[in-house]
Amino acid sequence: MKKINDTTIALLIDGDNAAPRRLASILEEVSKEGTITIRRIYGDWTSTRLTGWKGLLNANAIQPVQQFGYTTGKNSTDSALIIDAMDILHNDQVDAFCIVSSDSDYTRLATRLRESGLFVMGVGEKKTPDAFVQACERFIYVENLDVQEEPRNTAKKGGSRAKATGAPLSGNTSLMNKLHKAFVVAKGEEDEASLSLVGQALRRLDPGFDPRSYGHGSLSSLINALKDQVETRREEKGNTVMMRFKG
Repeated sequence: MKKINDTTIALLIDGDNAAPRRLASILEEVSKEGTITIRRIYGDWTSTRLTGWKGLLNANAIQPVQQFGYTTGKNSTDSALIIDAMDILHNDQVDAFCIVSSDSDYTRLATRLRESGLFVMGVGEKKTPDAFVQACERFIYVENLDVQEEPRNTAKKGGSRAKATGAPLSGNTSLMNKLHKAFVVAKGEEDEASLSLVGQALRRLDPGFDPRSYGHGSLSSLINALKDQVETRREEKGNTVMMRFKG
């Protein structure tokens, strides 16, 4: 990938599997990775199911792609999005893709794009099958983007109720196992590791890892909430934060 500010992204939205009320949050999150140069949304625009999207398209420069549902029970939208993605790939138009859907049918597409050396981000609900999540380099759960509308009481597969119930976050076995594994990868032969390297390792181990799933806005905030298990220090030169597990 190019440097983050130079990265061009194709944003492809499955209109049948995304909520229009989350569009602003999705655009903001995806824009953190680079510039969205292609914006397309797929669906049957003759259907009333996509009415909520229509008022958002011009305002956000999103191109609607018409795909009729030719057969009952079959999703033609998937095929249209996949074909477009491969055309964009072979024309070398972007450096990265963002697929907005909770549908596992895009698993092979995400894998194919990554095999070509492109960064692939997925955006979907926590019901998204693991196969699609793991096929992406990064996956964002939309529930973490609209916390004011949907308070986070639970998180998918190892998420935490700690903030709501007062239970210690370190009691979340799934979270602690992920942190331990990421720490081992990041530290190498040293006794401690930089927080940034631990964060990178976490994303490689679990593309869907997000501190917001555990009630924290950043990894540093999450680690600070684990002071009963983790020690941190800031290096004298620079702003690098180092961490290690106690004991």
